[in-house]
Amino acid sequence: MTTSETPPIAPGESGQQETLAPLDLRSLFVAGVHFGHPSKRWNPKMAEYIFGKRSRAHIIDLSKTVTMLKTAKDFIEEIVGKGGECLMVGTKAQAQVAIREQANRAGAMYINQRWLGGMMTNFQTIQARIERLVYLEDAFAKGTIVAQTKRESLMLAAEVERLNKFFGGIKEMEKLPQVLFIVDIEKENIAVAEARRLGIPIVAIVDTNCDPTQVDYAIPGNDDSVRSITLIAQHIAEAISAGKVAAQKARDERLAAEAELEAQEAAARAAAQAKAAERAARAAEEKAEADAVKAAEARKAAEKAPEAKEEVRAPSAAGDAKTELKAVVSDDEAKPAIPEAKEATEEPVAEATRVEAKKATPEVEDAKEEIVAEAKVEKTKTPEAEDEARAEKKPAARAKSAPKAKAKTAARKAPVKLKAKSAARAMAKPAAKTKAKAGPKAKTAARSGGDDKKTEAAAKRKSDAPATSESPESKADDSK
Repeated sequence: MTTSETPPIAPGESGQQETLAPLDLRSLFVAGVHFGHPSKRWNPKMAEYIFGKRSRAHIIDLSKTVTMLKTAKDFIEEIVGKGGECLMVGTKAQAQVAIREQANRAGAMYINQRWLGGMMTNFQTIQARIERLVYLEDAFAKGTIVAQTKRESLMLAAEVERLNKFFGGIKEMEKLPQVLFIVDIEKENIAVAEARRLGIPIVAIVDTNCDPTQVDYAIPGNDDSVRSITLIAQHIAEAISAGKVAAQKARDERLAAEAELEAQEAAARAAAQAKAAERAARAAEEKAEADAVKAAEARKAAEKAPEAKEEVRAPSAAGDAKTELKAVVSDDEAKPAIPEAKEATEEPVAEATRVEAKKATPEVEDAKEEIVAEAKVEKTKTPEAEDEARAEKKPAARAKSAPKAKAKTAARKAPVKLKAKSAARAMAKPAAKTKAKAGPKAKTAARSGGDDKKTEAAAKRKSDAPATSESPESKADDSK
């Protein structure tokens, strides 16, 4: 069916079409949206959208058209409001002008010439041609185009015109659209197939000869009338514009929220920096106070230092005297310790002498007790007694030699046999060692300030030692 049955448009009415007509039955009826194709060309799947039949042509139910058009507008507005893009496609002669005008008014992309195969499925190649178009237009605009001859310049101009014919409506398309609006899906079957393959939703005007199951949002209406296409395209463009406004508003709100968040972060950083500065200032003040206290303490210590030195000098003199006395006493105690160490090394040798000492006379034991008592008394003696003991040291040394001579003469006079002599010599060796022990002890006693009694006791002890050595010999003589 042609558009001959559409009511004629008055000249005054054409100017009113520039404004958007309300979406109601009257506006759709005036635009001729209800006219369908002849009944012999109908598609049975459109039966639910057909109101009736008149003059061997189907009449579309406009009530369903209004409902489904509103649904399609809401869907497109939602998609575009989320930042998506809507591509308007109408390549037939009745739709070319309307699609171009409404797309430019809404700022949407459009295709109003032949749909090139692979426009979406082979978008990489199409994008290369779009970049070529943008480059040539920019070169012509700036006058930087290089052409050796006039013929080459004309060829480049023709190329720009041809590219604009097919890609002029998608020069700014950098990615695939999120929704398609198609006029007459029977003519744009390639676009429908590509969109279905890529899973892109389709909003389309379907006439009585179309299959509504191929699209997601079908708008029953006349797709051969310019006024019908223009009216529906206007409502779709309005939905696109509303979606773009919503997207811009959401973008502004997001930017405002980000700016507010940045302002809060900046305020928080400023507060943190202020607190850090306060802490640093407080720490500096505390450090300055601590330094001042340390300086005051140092000054006080420097003032008290001379007094402390004078106080230390007085006790140091007494301490030196004490250390000297301790050294003298330790030397006196160390000297008797040397012979005692020798005794510890000669214990095995002096074993026999100890046996002999047990057999000694009671006089020797008494002498030992006297020596011990004198040693105790010696510790309590005054320096004057020590001087007297040193003065009498020489007579005591002379008294030592007399007992030794007597012991030698007594040993020579004793008539003993060879065996007895060897036995006497073996017994005399320990006795001689005891003499040597007694000698150093007596000398140390004299050096440490022994008195007359000590020297006499030491002499008596030495005189008794030969007697003890002779006693075994005499016993041996008696036995023989």
